Amino acid sequence: MWLLGFFLHEMAFGLLSIFVPLYVTSSVVGGSLVDVGLMISLATFLAIPFSYFWGYICDKTGHYKPFILLSFSTLSILLYLFSSTTNITMLMSIYALVAVFHVAHDTPKNVLIAEWHSREEWEKSFASYELLTELGVLIGLVLGFAMSLYGLSGSLILLLCSALNIIAFLSSAVFVVDPPVILERGLAGMERTLSYAQRGITLVLKSAEGQAVIERLKSENTTAYYIGLVLFSLASGTFFTPLPVFFSQNLALASSVVFAVFIMNAAGGCFGYYYIKGKTQTDLSGEKHTIMNIALTRTLLVLMLITPTLCLSAVTTVTAVVALVLMGFAYAVFLINTLSISMEVLPQGKAGLFNVLIGVGGAVGCLIGPLMANSYGFLYVFLMASIIFFLSYVAFRIFRQ
Repeated sequence: MWLLGFFLHEMAFGLLSIFVPLYVTSSVVGGSLVDVGLMISLATFLAIPFSYFWGYICDKTGHYKPFILLSFSTLSILLYLFSSTTNITMLMSIYALVAVFHVAHDTPKNVLIAEWHSREEWEKSFASYELLTELGVLIGLVLGFAMSLYGLSGSLILLLCSALNIIAFLSSAVFVVDPPVILERGLAGMERTLSYAQRGITLVLKSAEGQAVIERLKSENTTAYYIGLVLFSLASGTFFTPLPVFFSQNLALASSVVFAVFIMNAAGGCFGYYYIKGKTQTDLSGEKHTIMNIALTRTLLVLMLITPTLCLSAVTTVTAVVALVLMGFAYAVFLINTLSISMEVLPQGKAGLFNVLIGVGGAVGCLIGPLMANSYGFLYVFLMASIIFFLSYVAFRIFRQ
């Protein structure tokens, strides 16, 4: 029951993820793709230091519930204010604050899942959470589809998002409980250290006994992992930020149909989380292999979107939708594996670093994608995103070695 608040929160933000670009570029606000890019990029950049701050302060205090409640309550107020203006400068300012308080619940949530479950259960536990919240996103997109189909006003949609966060706050106030002892992540880190030491001692003993030692003792290249996260997030931001406008303007789809397209993307994500939830626990080596392959898969899927930019037809539109469904599945698998790796690799007190790295790449991508689409067209956006996804594959391959 403690996840109910997160489910309701993600309903609101699933709706907002598609609604905001369409709302800003609509005749009501009169903004452009550049305005969308600036707004989302500014918000993401501002959220980066706060991602680390919220993660540090909750680990420092050992309390996580207060930051979840702060996030949901503040977001309900900010989204209400968002609905009361169409001034682009005010919208940018409010949206920036939305991003700051949105990340306040993220690291505490990750820590609670890790601490309430053993290391062997992390993948399934994260997958269960993400499956539930992805269903929330899916329902939010369905709501957006229905509301846009009936031509309901943007302010009414925003008020609904505000109300959902109020209910999320009340639910979390009742059901979320901090763990009595913060222990599990420390045990996982100790286990990795002892395993590394054991391998080193084994190699020394083999060498002393005159046995041929082929295996090399290498520590993990965590820098390559960090770079891979940034690049993957950069490519995702570059690709996805202007994508609703691509479907709306370049493929000439109605707003309700654009919501329907992203409903399919969310459905792919739900299937991905369900797939991970049903799998047996994997070790760190298996997780490394998985994230490397996902980065390569996304490289190829983005390239599938080049066809609709060159030749508009029903077949190419279906191709774009299929690519998005597969991307949703791939991202679900990627996220669960990187969350599990990060909870093990990152030291206690620095759990927010995962969100910082994702935020850095996403912020730059949110700016690059719309600017490039506005200046050069979507063909170059998709080519750039595919190249960056491939570079993230290279980084994760180095980390795997």
